[in-house]
Amino acid sequence: MANVCPYGRFTHAVVRGIPETFGKAAGEERENGENPAVDLAKAQRQFGVLTGALRQKVGLQLIEIPPDPELPESWRIEDVAVIQGDTALITRPFNQQRRSEAEAVRRVMSELNLTVVEMGAEEGGSGGATLEGSDVLFTGREFFVGISSHTNHRGAEVLADTFRDFAVSTVPVCGGARLKNICSMGGPDTIIISNSDGAKKTLRMMEQLTDHHYEVLSVPEESAANCIYIRGPTKLDYVLHRPADECPDSVSAFQKLQDYSLLPTACSEASKLGASLSSLCLLINRKHTYF
Repeated sequence: MANVCPYGRFTHAVVRGIPETFGKAAGEERENGENPAVDLAKAQRQFGVLTGALRQKVGLQLIEIPPDPELPESWRIEDVAVIQGDTALITRPFNQQRRSEAEAVRRVMSELNLTVVEMGAEEGGSGGATLEGSDVLFTGREFFVGISSHTNHRGAEVLADTFRDFAVSTVPVCGGARLKNICSMGGPDTIIISNSDGAKKTLRMMEQLTDHHYEVLSVPEESAANCIYIRGPTKLDYVLHRPADECPDSVSAFQKLQDYSLLPTACSEASKLGASLSSLCLLINRKHTYF
C-alpha cells in the first residue's frame, strides 16, 4: 500500500524567481516563431503576490531559488520535478536547453531529505524519454499523464516505474499545450476542467481509464482551468485561481466551491508564455505523521 496522506496536504512550496530574461525561449524560438510581448515588472509583481499567498495566507514554508538569467524558463519549476510522498522524480524536459534547470531543484529536494530519482538519458534506461510536470495530474488516487509535444509515452513509463503504488494512465492532450493547461484538481476528488471540446474529449478518456469517481467543475475559460488546491497546515482548504479581471466568466463557477478559501491570484504574464498558476511552484508535504 502507498503511504498516502489526504490529498492536498502540503507543508512546503518551492519556487524560482523571475529572471531578467523572462519571455525568452530557452535556446530556441517558440513554436509560433516569436517571443510574445511580456511585462517583466508585472510578472515579478504577480510572482510576489503568489509567493506571498503561499507563505502568509496558506501558511506554507517557502523555499525560493534565485532567478538565473541564463535559464530564462527556469521559473516554470513545476516542469522539472514530480513529487509524491517522500520521492521526487527529476524529469527530462523536451527542450534540451531546459534540462540544466533541474540542478538547483535537485539540491533543494536533497536538502529536504526526499528520495531523488533521476530520469537520466542512458540507453536502456530512460533514453528518449521526455516528461514535464505540467503534463502530470496527480489526483491523490492515481496519476494521469498527458501525451503532448513535451511529454511522451516513455516518460510516462518512467513515472509509473517510480511511483509503483499508484495507477498511471496516459491521455492525449486535446485542445491545450499541456495537460494542466486544461485541467487541475480543485480539491479531493474534484477535477476542474475547461469546457472546450478538446478538454471534454480528454476528460472522457480519463473517466474511461479510472476506477474512481470524480466530481467535475467546468469553467468556460481555459486559463481558469488551472488552479492550486492546498489543505494548509491550519487545516483550511484553499484554492488559488485566476482573478475576475483575467477570467470574468469563471467567477460563478468558483463560487460553487463552498467552504473553501478562494484566493484570486493573477498570472497574466506567465500565461502569455503558455504557463499556468501551478507552473510556478512545487508543493511538498514533509510531515511524516499525517493528521
